[in-house]
Amino acid sequence: MAIRLLAALIALGLLHLQPQLAHWRGDGGFRRWVRQLADTSGPGRVLLTVLVPVALCAVVVWLLQRLPLADLLQLVFALVILLFSFGPHAFEADLDAILRAPDQNSREIAAQALGDDGEIIPWRTADLGEATVYAALRRRFGVLLWFFLLGPVGALLYRLARQLARDSSLMLDPGASTYARYLANGLDWLPAQLMVFTLALVGHWDAVIGAWRRWHQQAAPNNWYLSPPGFLGAAARADVLTDIEGGDGYTEERTDALQELRRLRDALLRALLAWLSVVALIVMASWLH
Repeated sequence: MAIRLLAALIALGLLHLQPQLAHWRGDGGFRRWVRQLADTSGPGRVLLTVLVPVALCAVVVWLLQRLPLADLLQLVFALVILLFSFGPHAFEADLDAILRAPDQNSREIAAQALGDDGEIIPWRTADLGEATVYAALRRRFGVLLWFFLLGPVGALLYRLARQLARDSSLMLDPGASTYARYLANGLDWLPAQLMVFTLALVGHWDAVIGAWRRWHQQAAPNNWYLSPPGFLGAAARADVLTDIEGGDGYTEERTDALQELRRLRDALLRALLAWLSVVALIVMASWLH
């Protein structure tokens, strides 16, 4: 776990200094592998597409553990996998591009980088908040959670599942596309749940938890894999909207979208620091034993 924490800190520091590192896709081999499996379809195609690269990653990790300087080699390999998995855009750099844009038109254009695969992001406070937390989930928190739990294998699994489900240029058959979304949604569920509670702790507890509860009261039991984690979007919308007193559930949108975006960016940074702090405490506790 200590090596994973160190790799995460180095990767985040490098992306802060050199955001263009996140634009390194390096997925040509994966795309060729997807095309080679064109004669398969449905869940079998998804399983083969993801399982083979992940299994190769696991073999590399196993081999590195048995070589001289194993810790250093594992650190370098984990760092490479993390930088790849954090892509294809630097999340913080995309937010800074919006906040530093000189005019409204430039801001609206910059905001589109928060979406996946050509998704249109309207310039409204609630929509921007929702797009921001989804981008944070898929480019930071989801990657980090599965990396801390499963190492480079987990980070790579999350990145490939996300790309397979949301990159239309891969041209999957309808059955494979459906099961790829199921896999990506399932992997999103746990980190999204933890993000909601972390955002509630560092932001508006009542608004965030209230939106989370309302969403789950209306959701189907199998919604955790059938659709994206809508509870996270609902929590983000609640966090960036002003509640009007009176108990009728009516909300009024805050007019300064940039101010709310800055506040949400700061809240996500505090949430990230909270996650890293918890992992650091786990590492220190393991040293004490």
